[in-house]
Amino acid sequence: MILKNTEIKIVKADITSLKVDAIVNAANNKLVMGGGVAGAIKKKGGGIIEDEAVKLGPIKIGEAVATKAGSLAAKFVIHAATMGLDFKTDEEKIRLSAKNTLELAEKLKINSLAFPALGCGVGGFPLLASAKIISQEILKHLREQKTSLKEIIFCLYDQEAFDIFNKGVVSYLGYVTTKLQSGPFTTVDVIIEIDGGIVVIKRSNPPFGWALPGGFVDYGESLEDAVTREAREETNLEITNLKQFHTYSDPHRDPRFHTIGTVFIAQAKGAPQAGDDAAGLKIIKLPEIENMDFAFDHKKIMQDYIKLRYNEKKA
Repeated sequence: MILKNTEIKIVKADITSLKVDAIVNAANNKLVMGGGVAGAIKKKGGGIIEDEAVKLGPIKIGEAVATKAGSLAAKFVIHAATMGLDFKTDEEKIRLSAKNTLELAEKLKINSLAFPALGCGVGGFPLLASAKIISQEILKHLREQKTSLKEIIFCLYDQEAFDIFNKGVVSYLGYVTTKLQSGPFTTVDVIIEIDGGIVVIKRSNPPFGWALPGGFVDYGESLEDAVTREAREETNLEITNLKQFHTYSDPHRDPRFHTIGTVFIAQAKGAPQAGDDAAGLKIIKLPEIENMDFAFDHKKIMQDYIKLRYNEKKA
């Protein structure tokens, strides 16, 4: 499986035999290498690995440090502290360990990295849960950062672990990258109340028509930040008193593809001005809505808004 330019592999092997830039040790925060993966790394790579690691410790649970790899085929061992000496671990510790391992790999300019089943040895954490947590951190890391990583390997020692990771990682990442990323997409729109009317823009791109200011939510952006940005870009207005109105999710509301749009109500001061991607802008009174051609489902949104204001007046 390829994510961006990074190949994801699941192999059944002894992690100490892999010829990669770095292997990950599911460590304790004292960095003492006892049993499990740590013991295997120390036995094959030599006590020099533990000696170097202990000098770097103790570290906080969730942190990661790197040492040379002794006589192993790898160049580095990244010691990710998934637990203390009480051998207790959980989702947060494993997630943070995976995150910090990936960030350290970037600092070391590593091209190939091999993970074991973090937390699943003496920590007793469920294999499938570990597979999904590490996968989530890898996906987030590759999506958010420019990476040196060309190959990330999940290395499992026994058949049961391999089968669970092989199914869990591939199916999970496949679901996220194909089904989820194909939509539905998240959008925001805003009803800007100003000078006794509502701001609408004329779209310069298909689907054409009049529309409320709005657009797509960027990755890492809140709905509120997105709608504030879109309002500024499309109307040159800074909106205030932002409140959520309603969410519209009809799969056919957008003729391009399935979108789920959250609509806000806000006020603004100043002189609205159409942005570069708008063919026009104007402030309309509510009675004008019925005679205008709106894109998407924006006429329905405006009709719902009129009902809201009507009911408020009656109350």
